[in-house]
Amino acid sequence: MGEKGIKILIDNRKARHDYHILDTYEAGIVLKGTEVKSIRAGKANLKDSYARVEKGELFLYNMHISPYEQGNRFNHEPKRTRRLLMHKHEINRLLGRTKEKGLSLVPLKLYFKNNKVKVELALAKGKKLHDKRRALAERDAKREMERARKNFVL
Repeated sequence: MGEKGIKILIDNRKARHDYHILDTYEAGIVLKGTEVKSIRAGKANLKDSYARVEKGELFLYNMHISPYEQGNRFNHEPKRTRRLLMHKHEINRLLGRTKEKGLSLVPLKLYFKNNKVKVELALAKGKKLHDKRRALAERDAKREMERARKNFVL
């Protein structure tokens, strides 16, 4: 639990590995009832998902939400395109920024905020392979320093 009233449900750690995060935005998401129940149960995945502005609206693609077990015939399509809710001026700003070379909209988190499901979107630039390797090397070095500091007693 982070801030008051916010419960993080799904975190897209792969996005932080694959992209340089430039800016983050909060968006609402249009869901069906069985989708909300599956998300509450933690059965959603943001791994290969992305967002795109089309005809003045924002859509989320490739987000997988598993069908709800008790949903019977009212269940949803697991990888359907979902509409994201933002103010028109924010969508227009995102449209302008995503037209820049190499910038993408990537979902980072799915969370409840005051009983509403929200998506944290990131304006991101893809990392090159050498950037990913450098980040891994830095993380390993940091881990080794912490381990050495922990084992070193005066």
